[in-house]
Amino acid sequence: MEETLNSPFFDLTLKRYPRIKDEKLRAWDAADELILEEISSRNLSGSEKVLIVNDQWGALSLNLNSSNPHIYQDSFVCSKGIIENARDNKLQAPHLINDLNTIEGVYDLIIIKLPKSMSFFEDILISLQKNMTKDCQVIIGVMIKHLPKVSFKLLEKYVGTVTTSLAKKKARLLFSKAEQPSLVENPYPLEVKMPNFDLALINHSNVFSREKLDVGTRFFLEHIPKGDYSTILDIGCGNGIVGLKAKMLNPASQITFSDESFMAVKSARENYKLFFEDEAHFHWTNCFEDGKEEIFDLVLCNPPFHQNNTIGDFIAWNMFQDAKKALKKEGRLLVIGNRHLGYHAKLKRIFKNVELLASNQKFTILECRK
Repeated sequence: MEETLNSPFFDLTLKRYPRIKDEKLRAWDAADELILEEISSRNLSGSEKVLIVNDQWGALSLNLNSSNPHIYQDSFVCSKGIIENARDNKLQAPHLINDLNTIEGVYDLIIIKLPKSMSFFEDILISLQKNMTKDCQVIIGVMIKHLPKVSFKLLEKYVGTVTTSLAKKKARLLFSKAEQPSLVENPYPLEVKMPNFDLALINHSNVFSREKLDVGTRFFLEHIPKGDYSTILDIGCGNGIVGLKAKMLNPASQITFSDESFMAVKSARENYKLFFEDEAHFHWTNCFEDGKEEIFDLVLCNPPFHQNNTIGDFIAWNMFQDAKKALKKEGRLLVIGNRHLGYHAKLKRIFKNVELLASNQKFTILECRK
């Protein structure tokens, strides 16, 4: 796979994170290249204050390193990828911000790689209104196949008039200039009532299924076990609803939550405090890498099958491997997935004991024992 990005600024070696042998996906796309061409043509003076939002692996952050940009990124794997690529290219690691609410100061130029979630995009635009100078320039980069019409409406509503670039290599840029629209009250995070929960759960804007309980999780909740579990891990926790249910069924258990989205971990932490007075553990990380080994009696896993717009089972595979390392001997792993994903065959490669615990027309729940 091509690893060298040639741009008007640098020739950079870029890799995705986590790094795997025989990687088939590049660490940048044509939208990154188009953004860099546009910035190069503007001949920045160097005095501009620059914020880059949602840069995935460092294509933007590292090429614009001389501008000392601030980088906002919700994703742990992308943040770690940027840091590792900076090290490999002997560049100073950029200033990374992972909590949207902690972005301070004002910026003359804001560059955004359009996220998949339009709720997240709306939250970003609303939150950054206070951080824009009077004539702040906003540039959005996106592959055309991932460009929804609503993104134009949101950009015009919260920033200003929108224009576009010509398409190039199936990528396009959106441009807007801050017109100082009236600041609006941010509707995020959402408070969403869930079946069989007395209190509404707090869902930040980049949490999966933020507006309602998805059908897979609903089915999974019906099969959370009750037993002699002193330690339980909710891996890929999202808003934490699976771990919360496990705690309700096993009140003496110590619950650990992990997710690669900072907003997901923040949601899980806030939701736990709504229901319980004891302390849980929260990890912003890739799956459960670098976590302690052989410490959990039960691991609960509802793995995603995509990372942003990239679809595949690579995240699930990492979760299964990390779950095995984290489980005590004779510990249990429960995994839910769509029938067509074939998790049974994949889990058989890691665990000797894999059984079907429950199923319906769409989902299967598999039990693995270490």
